[in-house]
Amino acid sequence: MNNPAHKIQNLNRNLNHNLINRAGLRLRVRLIQNIVISTIFLLLLNNLSCSVYETFINLSRLKFKLGDVNNFSLSGVDLTNKRKIEDFTPLELLKISSSFASGKLPVSFILNVEAKNPNDGTGGYKRTDAAIKSFPWRLFIDDKETISGNINSPVTVPGTGEAVNIPFSIGMDLIPFFKEKGYESILNLALNIGGYSGSSSKITVFAQPTVTTSIGDITYPEEVKIVDFQYSN
Repeated sequence: MNNPAHKIQNLNRNLNHNLINRAGLRLRVRLIQNIVISTIFLLLLNNLSCSVYETFINLSRLKFKLGDVNNFSLSGVDLTNKRKIEDFTPLELLKISSSFASGKLPVSFILNVEAKNPNDGTGGYKRTDAAIKSFPWRLFIDDKETISGNINSPVTVPGTGEAVNIPFSIGMDLIPFFKEKGYESILNLALNIGGYSGSSSKITVFAQPTVTTSIGDITYPEEVKIVDFQYSN
């Protein structure tokens, strides 16, 4: 005849054994879940890190250069076909000198900035267009800081390696910045920029672009110096 106490002891051992097995199973399931979640997280983090890295590489390849100066007007006189002071008519010179004598010498012109995006898919990364959301700039003429501004609307620079023109509409008074140069020197400076043989070589632009990307808007950490003789990035 079996001992009742012995039976109860066996039942308790079996129960404890089953509880231990179930606890171990739950632990293994939880461990597997944690491993799966950690693996997924690491994969997502790796993909995000690659995306962030690729985005910054693409931004670093975006380049800018000053282009032509168009439609240069000095006190309402078109300088497009003027090479030197002798090319002005007496009436045009009178108009400019009268404006200078009154303490004003307004100019207006279009300054073209060329943007180039070489992310055409041949550099090891996928082809990427650059959407410039903001482009706050400071204008230097003959190494002197003058006015500042921004683009009126976003500009898309396709990843084709071809330059896209960003026109800046400039309007300013030269007197506050160059009065000490004198009348003739200012006139020659205007001709060097907007005359028949003029160029943007006397101009420098400092800009701090904000570009819209797949991970959000990114603003350059510092200004880019833009000149006419080479691309800057």
